[in-house]
Amino acid sequence: MQSRDLILTALAPMIWGSSYIVTTTLLPGQSPLLVALLRALPAGLLLMLMVRQLPPLNWVPRLLVLGALNFSIFWSLLFVAAYRLPGGVAATLGAVQPLVVVFLSALMLKTPVRTAAVLAAGLSILGVALLVLTPSAQLDGIGVFAGLAGAIAMAAGVVLSRKWQPPVSLLTFTAWQLTAGGLLLIPVTLWSLPAVPQLSGENLLGLAYMSLIGGAATYVLWFRGIARLEPSVVSLLGVLSPLSAVVLGWVFLGEVLTAKQAIGAGLALFSLWLGQSGLRWRRPRVAGA
Repeated sequence: MQSRDLILTALAPMIWGSSYIVTTTLLPGQSPLLVALLRALPAGLLLMLMVRQLPPLNWVPRLLVLGALNFSIFWSLLFVAAYRLPGGVAATLGAVQPLVVVFLSALMLKTPVRTAAVLAAGLSILGVALLVLTPSAQLDGIGVFAGLAGAIAMAAGVVLSRKWQPPVSLLTFTAWQLTAGGLLLIPVTLWSLPAVPQLSGENLLGLAYMSLIGGAATYVLWFRGIARLEPSVVSLLGVLSPLSAVVLGWVFLGEVLTAKQAIGAGLALFSLWLGQSGLRWRRPRVAGA
Protein backbone atom coordinates (compact mmCIF):
# COMPACT_ATOMS: atom_id res chain seq x y z
CA MET A 1 0.00 0.00 0.00
CA GLN A 2 2.83 2.40 0.84
CA SER A 3 4.46 1.74 -2.55
CA ARG A 4 1.24 2.81 -4.26
CA ASP A 5 1.11 5.94 -2.11
CA LEU A 6 4.71 6.76 -2.99
CA ILE A 7 4.12 6.30 -6.73
CA LEU A 8 0.99 8.45 -6.78
CA THR A 9 2.65 11.18 -4.69
CA ALA A 10 5.77 11.09 -6.88
CA LEU A 11 3.66 11.92 -9.94
CA ALA A 12 3.18 15.46 -8.58
CA PRO A 13 6.85 16.61 -8.54
CA MET A 14 7.49 14.76 -11.79
CA ILE A 15 4.79 16.86 -13.46
CA TRP A 16 6.04 20.01 -11.71
CA GLY A 17 9.35 19.43 -13.49
CA SER A 18 7.67 20.64 -16.68
CA SER A 19 7.05 24.07 -15.09
CA TYR A 20 10.50 25.36 -16.14
CA ILE A 21 9.84 24.64 -19.83
CA VAL A 22 6.31 26.04 -19.66
CA THR A 23 7.43 29.20 -17.83
CA THR A 24 10.32 29.98 -20.18
CA THR A 25 8.53 29.11 -23.43
CA LEU A 26 4.90 30.10 -22.84
CA LEU A 27 5.12 32.65 -20.00
CA PRO A 28 8.32 34.67 -20.52
CA GLY A 29 8.52 38.10 -18.88
CA GLN A 30 5.27 37.82 -16.89
CA SER A 31 4.83 39.08 -13.34
CA PRO A 32 5.61 36.29 -10.83
CA LEU A 33 2.65 37.39 -8.70
CA LEU A 34 0.30 37.35 -11.70
CA VAL A 35 1.43 33.87 -12.74
CA ALA A 36 1.02 32.58 -9.18
CA LEU A 37 -2.46 34.14 -8.94
CA LEU A 38 -3.66 32.78 -12.27
CA ARG A 39 -2.26 29.38 -11.40
CA ALA A 40 -3.94 29.11 -7.99
CA LEU A 41 -7.31 30.86 -8.14
CA PRO A 42 -8.85 29.29 -11.29
CA ALA A 43 -7.82 25.82 -10.08
CA GLY A 44 -9.25 26.48 -6.63
CA LEU A 45 -12.55 27.84 -7.94
CA LEU A 46 -12.93 24.92 -10.35
CA LEU A 47 -12.43 22.44 -7.52
CA MET A 48 -14.83 24.43 -5.32
CA LEU A 49 -17.50 24.07 -8.01
CA MET A 50 -16.85 20.33 -8.02
CA VAL A 51 -16.98 19.77 -4.25
CA ARG A 52 -19.63 22.44 -3.49
CA GLN A 53 -18.57 22.69 0.15
CA LEU A 54 -17.48 25.83 1.98
CA PRO A 55 -15.08 25.55 4.92
CA PRO A 56 -16.44 26.07 8.46
CA LEU A 57 -15.52 29.43 9.96
CA ASN A 58 -13.24 27.91 12.59
CA TRP A 59 -11.08 26.47 9.77
CA VAL A 60 -10.69 29.72 7.84
CA PRO A 61 -7.59 30.99 9.76
CA ARG A 62 -5.78 27.68 9.25
CA LEU A 63 -6.70 27.59 5.56
CA LEU A 64 -5.37 31.11 5.09
CA VAL A 65 -2.07 30.05 6.65
CA LEU A 66 -1.89 26.89 4.52
CA GLY A 67 -2.96 28.72 1.37
CA ALA A 68 -0.29 31.35 1.97
CA LEU A 69 2.53 28.87 2.65
CA ASN A 70 1.71 26.29 -0.02
CA PHE A 71 0.61 28.65 -2.77
CA SER A 72 0.67 32.44 -2.28
CA ILE A 73 4.14 32.74 -0.79
CA PHE A 74 5.72 29.61 -2.26
CA TRP A 75 4.57 30.10 -5.86
CA SER A 76 5.31 33.83 -5.86
CA LEU A 77 8.85 33.27 -4.57
CA LEU A 78 9.28 30.29 -6.88
CA PHE A 79 8.59 32.43 -9.95
CA VAL A 80 10.77 35.28 -8.63
CA ALA A 81 13.64 32.80 -8.32
CA ALA A 82 12.87 31.26 -11.72
CA TYR A 83 12.93 34.65 -13.47
CA ARG A 84 16.01 36.02 -11.64
CA LEU A 85 18.22 32.91 -11.40
CA PRO A 86 19.42 30.21 -13.77
CA GLY A 87 17.23 27.13 -13.41
CA GLY A 88 20.05 25.18 -11.79
CA VAL A 89 20.58 27.69 -8.99
CA ALA A 90 16.84 27.95 -8.29
CA ALA A 91 16.46 24.16 -8.20
CA THR A 92 19.45 23.73 -5.88
CA LEU A 93 18.07 26.28 -3.43
CA GLY A 94 14.69 24.54 -3.52
CA ALA A 95 16.39 21.25 -2.69
CA VAL A 96 17.00 22.39 0.89
CA GLN A 97 13.29 21.83 1.56
CA PRO A 98 13.60 18.18 2.73
CA LEU A 99 16.21 19.18 5.32
CA VAL A 100 13.95 21.95 6.64
CA VAL A 101 11.02 19.52 6.79
CA VAL A 102 13.00 17.07 8.96
CA PHE A 103 13.57 19.68 11.68
CA LEU A 104 10.16 21.36 11.38
CA SER A 105 8.54 17.93 11.76
CA ALA A 106 10.53 17.36 14.93
CA LEU A 107 9.42 20.75 16.26
CA MET A 108 5.73 20.68 15.25
CA LEU A 109 4.88 16.97 14.98
CA LYS A 110 7.32 15.60 17.59
CA THR A 111 8.75 13.31 14.90
CA PRO A 112 12.20 11.97 15.84
CA VAL A 113 15.10 13.30 13.77
CA ARG A 114 16.39 10.20 12.01
CA THR A 115 19.99 10.05 10.83
CA ALA A 116 18.90 8.44 7.57
CA ALA A 117 16.44 11.29 6.91
CA VAL A 118 19.09 13.99 7.50
CA LEU A 119 21.64 12.13 5.37
CA ALA A 120 19.10 11.57 2.60
CA ALA A 121 18.15 15.26 2.63
CA GLY A 122 21.81 16.27 2.41
CA LEU A 123 22.46 13.87 -0.46
CA SER A 124 19.41 15.17 -2.29
CA ILE A 125 20.86 18.71 -2.19
CA LEU A 126 24.19 17.45 -3.54
CA GLY A 127 22.48 15.37 -6.19
CA VAL A 128 20.34 18.26 -7.43
CA ALA A 129 23.38 20.57 -7.45
CA LEU A 130 25.34 18.13 -9.64
CA LEU A 131 22.30 17.57 -11.81
CA VAL A 132 21.43 21.17 -12.66
CA LEU A 133 24.12 23.59 -11.41
CA THR A 134 26.73 24.90 -13.85
CA PRO A 135 30.04 26.70 -13.08
CA SER A 136 28.88 29.76 -15.06
CA ALA A 137 25.68 30.21 -13.05
CA GLN A 138 25.26 33.81 -11.92
CA LEU A 139 23.88 34.59 -8.46
CA ASP A 140 21.32 37.30 -7.82
CA GLY A 141 20.74 38.36 -4.20
CA ILE A 142 16.98 38.76 -4.50
CA GLY A 143 16.69 35.51 -6.44
CA VAL A 144 18.73 33.58 -3.86
CA PHE A 145 16.61 34.96 -1.01
CA ALA A 146 13.43 34.09 -2.90
CA GLY A 147 14.62 30.55 -3.58
CA LEU A 148 15.53 29.87 0.05
CA ALA A 149 12.44 31.58 1.48
CA GLY A 150 10.22 29.67 -0.95
CA ALA A 151 11.75 26.35 0.11
CA ILE A 152 11.15 27.20 3.79
CA ALA A 153 7.56 28.27 3.07
CA MET A 154 6.78 25.03 1.27
CA ALA A 155 8.46 22.99 4.01
CA ALA A 156 6.26 24.66 6.62
CA GLY A 157 3.24 24.07 4.40
CA VAL A 158 4.03 20.37 4.12
CA VAL A 159 4.37 19.94 7.88
CA LEU A 160 1.27 21.98 8.76
CA SER A 161 -0.78 20.20 6.08
CA ARG A 162 0.02 17.00 7.94
CA LYS A 163 -0.67 18.55 11.35
CA TRP A 164 -3.99 20.12 10.31
CA GLN A 165 -6.21 17.52 8.66
CA PRO A 166 -9.88 18.57 8.38
CA PRO A 167 -12.55 15.82 8.29
CA VAL A 168 -13.23 16.29 4.56
CA SER A 169 -12.10 14.70 1.31
CA LEU A 170 -8.68 15.45 -0.17
CA LEU A 171 -10.36 17.14 -3.13
CA THR A 172 -12.19 19.50 -0.78
CA PHE A 173 -9.06 20.20 1.28
CA THR A 174 -7.12 21.00 -1.90
CA ALA A 175 -9.93 23.23 -3.18
CA TRP A 176 -9.98 25.23 0.06
CA GLN A 177 -6.22 25.74 0.10
CA LEU A 178 -5.91 26.70 -3.58
CA THR A 179 -8.79 29.16 -3.30
CA ALA A 180 -7.39 30.69 -0.12
CA GLY A 181 -3.97 31.05 -1.71
CA GLY A 182 -5.45 32.66 -4.82
CA LEU A 183 -7.61 35.10 -2.88
CA LEU A 184 -4.64 36.23 -0.80
CA LEU A 185 -2.74 37.03 -3.99
CA ILE A 186 -5.41 39.30 -5.50
CA PRO A 187 -4.70 42.55 -3.57
CA VAL A 188 -0.92 42.13 -3.72
CA THR A 189 -0.98 41.42 -7.46
CA LEU A 190 -3.29 44.34 -8.27
CA TRP A 191 -1.09 46.67 -6.23
CA SER A 192 2.11 45.51 -7.91
CA LEU A 193 0.95 45.59 -11.55
CA PRO A 194 1.49 48.95 -13.31
CA ALA A 195 -1.17 48.16 -15.93
CA VAL A 196 -3.60 45.47 -17.00
CA PRO A 197 -1.46 42.71 -18.56
CA GLN A 198 -2.00 41.63 -22.15
CA LEU A 199 -2.00 37.84 -22.36
CA SER A 200 -1.43 36.04 -25.64
CA GLY A 201 -2.88 32.69 -26.66
CA GLU A 202 0.41 31.02 -25.70
CA ASN A 203 0.29 32.72 -22.26
CA LEU A 204 -3.25 31.44 -21.68
CA LEU A 205 -2.27 27.94 -22.78
CA GLY A 206 0.66 27.95 -20.35
CA LEU A 207 -1.49 29.25 -17.51
CA ALA A 208 -4.19 26.64 -18.19
CA TYR A 209 -1.60 23.87 -17.99
CA MET A 210 0.02 25.28 -14.84
CA SER A 211 -3.36 25.75 -13.14
CA LEU A 212 -5.27 22.60 -14.08
CA ILE A 213 -2.50 20.02 -14.44
CA GLY A 214 0.36 21.56 -12.45
CA GLY A 215 -2.02 22.90 -9.80
CA ALA A 216 -5.37 21.20 -9.19
CA ALA A 217 -4.55 17.66 -10.31
CA THR A 218 -1.06 17.37 -8.85
CA TYR A 219 -1.84 18.95 -5.50
CA VAL A 220 -4.65 16.47 -4.86
CA LEU A 221 -1.99 13.75 -5.19
CA TRP A 222 0.51 15.77 -3.12
CA PHE A 223 -1.84 16.35 -0.17
CA ARG A 224 -2.93 12.71 -0.38
CA GLY A 225 0.70 11.73 0.11
CA ILE A 226 1.15 14.15 3.00
CA ALA A 227 -1.85 12.60 4.76
CA ARG A 228 -0.52 9.05 4.35
CA LEU A 229 3.29 9.34 4.49
CA GLU A 230 5.82 10.98 6.77
CA PRO A 231 6.45 14.62 5.77
CA SER A 232 10.20 13.95 5.42
CA VAL A 233 9.46 11.13 2.97
CA VAL A 234 7.08 13.28 0.92
CA SER A 235 9.48 16.23 0.76
CA LEU A 236 12.31 14.02 -0.54
CA LEU A 237 10.16 13.22 -3.56
CA GLY A 238 10.69 16.85 -4.57
CA VAL A 239 14.07 15.87 -6.08
CA LEU A 240 12.08 14.26 -8.89
CA SER A 241 11.08 17.74 -10.09
CA PRO A 242 14.55 18.92 -11.27
CA LEU A 243 15.27 15.38 -12.47
CA SER A 244 12.11 15.49 -14.57
CA ALA A 245 13.02 18.98 -15.83
CA VAL A 246 16.45 17.75 -17.03
CA VAL A 247 14.94 14.73 -18.79
CA LEU A 248 12.28 16.90 -20.47
CA GLY A 249 14.94 19.39 -21.57
CA TRP A 250 16.92 16.51 -23.07
CA VAL A 251 13.87 15.09 -24.88
CA PHE A 252 12.16 18.27 -26.10
CA LEU A 253 14.86 20.96 -26.18
CA GLY A 254 17.79 18.84 -27.34
CA GLU A 255 19.87 19.56 -24.23
CA VAL A 256 22.94 17.40 -23.65
CA LEU A 257 23.25 15.19 -20.56
CA THR A 258 26.73 15.08 -19.03
CA ALA A 259 28.46 12.54 -16.81
CA LYS A 260 28.20 14.98 -13.89
CA GLN A 261 24.43 15.17 -14.38
CA ALA A 262 24.21 11.39 -14.48
CA ILE A 263 26.04 11.21 -11.12
CA GLY A 264 23.71 13.86 -9.72
CA ALA A 265 20.65 11.94 -10.90
CA GLY A 266 22.03 8.79 -9.27
CA LEU A 267 22.61 10.58 -5.96
CA ALA A 268 19.12 12.10 -6.07
CA LEU A 269 17.55 8.69 -6.62
CA PHE A 270 19.77 7.14 -3.94
CA SER A 271 18.58 9.81 -1.47
CA LEU A 272 14.99 8.68 -2.14
CA TRP A 273 15.93 5.06 -1.50
CA LEU A 274 17.83 5.99 1.67
CA GLY A 275 14.89 7.98 3.01
CA GLN A 276 12.55 5.03 2.46
CA SER A 277 15.01 2.53 3.90
CA GLY A 278 15.47 4.66 7.01
CA LEU A 279 11.72 4.64 7.53
CA ARG A 280 11.60 0.84 7.30
CA TRP A 281 14.59 0.42 9.61
CA ARG A 282 12.97 2.29 12.45
CA ARG A 283 9.67 0.39 12.42
CA PRO A 284 9.30 -1.81 15.52
CA ARG A 285 9.20 -5.52 15.01
CA VAL A 286 6.01 -7.38 15.67
CA ALA A 287 6.18 -9.51 18.81
CA GLY A 288 7.04 -13.07 18.02
CA ALA A 289 8.24 -12.28 14.50
